[in-house]
Amino acid sequence: MYGLKALGYATVFSAMAFGASAQGLHGDGAAHGHGHGANGMGHDEVNMPGLRGENVTEAESLEMQVMFQNFTTLSRTVDNLSNGIRTVTTSSDPEVLAALTSHIAGMINRVETRDNPLVFIQSPTLDIFFERGDEITTEIEVTDAGIVVTQTADDPDLIEALHTHAAEVSDMASRGMMSVHERMMGQ
Repeated sequence: MYGLKALGYATVFSAMAFGASAQGLHGDGAAHGHGHGANGMGHDEVNMPGLRGENVTEAESLEMQVMFQNFTTLSRTVDNLSNGIRTVTTSSDPEVLAALTSHIAGMINRVETRDNPLVFIQSPTLDIFFERGDEITTEIEVTDAGIVVTQTADDPDLIEALHTHAAEVSDMASRGMMSVHERMMGQ
């Protein structure tokens, strides 16, 4: 097992060169980008402008796009621990696996440095992580098939948020953008 800092950026794959140029943003971008475009009715699942944000790089948006457009290649299990989570996420597609690994490492680094990307479709569940990321202990193990992440905390609010976010990610891995659309319409 390696902590993110031990992994360094050498393990973070260059999954950023996967086609798709950045297009203009759509929608009304209401309050922190949780707007849904065309008054909540429009969806561009080719360019996926909702994967952009106030503080997200084009490369980060592209790796999320790769994962959402190929979510059927993902497999995920989650163990809710009394003090956090242990997730195992794999992909049958090497390009998706590279994007997944890069995304996870990048997001964990952002949490550790409190650097919120403010992605337009971002779940509000993530807010506590960017406020108090230094209180989360993370271990990462990259395998040939995928990535194992264990995150723990002492605070019950952080533990609850870890459980909630793990369930949200599992739903996205299972149902793709439909999961996000449903969550956003309920907010």
